[in-house]
Amino acid sequence: MSSARAFIESLLKKADITIGGSRPQDITVHNERLYNRVIRYGTLGLGEAYMDGWWDANQLDVFIHKVLSAHLDKAIEINLASVLTILKAFLFNLQSSARAFVVGERHYDLGNDLYEAMLDTRMVYTCGYWKDTKSLDEAQEAKLDLVCRKIGLKEGDRILDIGCGWGSFAKYAAEKYGASVVGITVSKEQAALARANCAGLPIEIRLQDYRDARDRFDHIVSLGMFEHVGVKNYRTYFEVANRCLKDGGFFLLHTIGYVRSQLTSDPWIEKYIFPGGVIPSIAQIGKAIEELFLVEDLHNFGADYDKTLMAWFRNFDAAWPKLKEKYDDRFYRMWKYYLLSCAGAFRARDIQLWQIVLSKNGVPGGYTSVR
Repeated sequence: MSSARAFIESLLKKADITIGGSRPQDITVHNERLYNRVIRYGTLGLGEAYMDGWWDANQLDVFIHKVLSAHLDKAIEINLASVLTILKAFLFNLQSSARAFVVGERHYDLGNDLYEAMLDTRMVYTCGYWKDTKSLDEAQEAKLDLVCRKIGLKEGDRILDIGCGWGSFAKYAAEKYGASVVGITVSKEQAALARANCAGLPIEIRLQDYRDARDRFDHIVSLGMFEHVGVKNYRTYFEVANRCLKDGGFFLLHTIGYVRSQLTSDPWIEKYIFPGGVIPSIAQIGKAIEELFLVEDLHNFGADYDKTLMAWFRNFDAAWPKLKEKYDDRFYRMWKYYLLSCAGAFRARDIQLWQIVLSKNGVPGGYTSVR
């Protein structure tokens, strides 16, 4: 047995994972070069090897849950891939205005057919709120309503939706609450479908970088977009929100969160799924909002993202016979790895989902939390 395999097996043993076992968390190795690849490139090597068919897990989400719960990722955290990723983030602003549309082109423009097959009927590409719900459609509608209730949305309010996706929140807020909405996105495909989905409603969809927003709004929401902003731009992002928000309004920030401050995301996720993506910490958000916003409420329902991602994977997997006419088998393994590894990470509580309600000057008498 090679020393590399012995090292990896010893790590997996700490997480109760066996190579060649039959339990959900166990894996099968098809290429012995896997061990050296993981030691050298860490999570990037693990994900790329999965895409290449070098290994399989009986249940990928369970395997990742076990790995992260045992903190095995820390044992191979410092490697060539992670060092290069950190160095690049330190030296360059990977989310500058000039690069603002890269994630739109590489991720959100993959194809509306993919997202229509994977998501709920409203096409909400953020965590659902599963309290008292039984399906993905119900959970996403509950989340949209939760956002509206948290900001006290009422008829006639004008809302800015930063990172509006396919217009799901804008349409819900207009139809259910009588609001008017300006939605901005960096994805051409999202903008085109959002305009079609929201036709006839008081909704304007702009293909625009958030830094170019100038209007004033009663409230602002941003659902699942802050992960693309980047540490170097956090202060600018909140300055824009402060500039655009009327004094008595709320800014609801819905974002994935991490337990410690970092400059980069996971190297595999950054390379294949969300270029330039970074998950913020509470400390980073707190520093960026100093003298701009007051935190009225912080709600963590990260465990609900596990359920959401598993539902997305079931939808994607069921639609694959039709989708494979356009996307190849390597894409299937990549997308499966993305959805199920993220589900495992949320299940391990390694990453969180925060909804943060912010005001400019504080609510007289205090804010009443909405759940």
